[in-house]
Amino acid sequence: MSARFLLFVLEAVSIFIFVVTPFLLVWGWIRWARCEKRWTVLPMLSFAGFTLSTASALLAVASAIYGHFIGGFPYYDPRLLKIYFWGLIVSLAALLLGLTGVWRPSALRWHALICAFGTLVYWFAMIETE
Repeated sequence: MSARFLLFVLEAVSIFIFVVTPFLLVWGWIRWARCEKRWTVLPMLSFAGFTLSTASALLAVASAIYGHFIGGFPYYDPRLLKIYFWGLIVSLAALLLGLTGVWRPSALRWHALICAFGTLVYWFAMIETE
């Protein structure tokens, strides 16, 4: 692989994680608040997946703020590894719920799936940098 291609891939992943995913999270909550709710099983699974991906994103933001104010985490800090573990688990659960809820039309079906994938990629990237 050439260095240019690798740089392009890293930039695309960074834009997806730090621009597209937060935008879709905010847009999804606005869309959910404005639309008619369908409380059948599959739209509820999409909502649950979207809620979990939001929780995963909030965990990422909270851990970054916490790490900034305590002066950073040392390598292999047990607290940081637990944050990574729970972020990964919550994102995986959100992805599974988003996948199951995508089969019926709802306001959040694609938001849940894409945001869960975005937070999952974020946690894998953070684990990789450790």
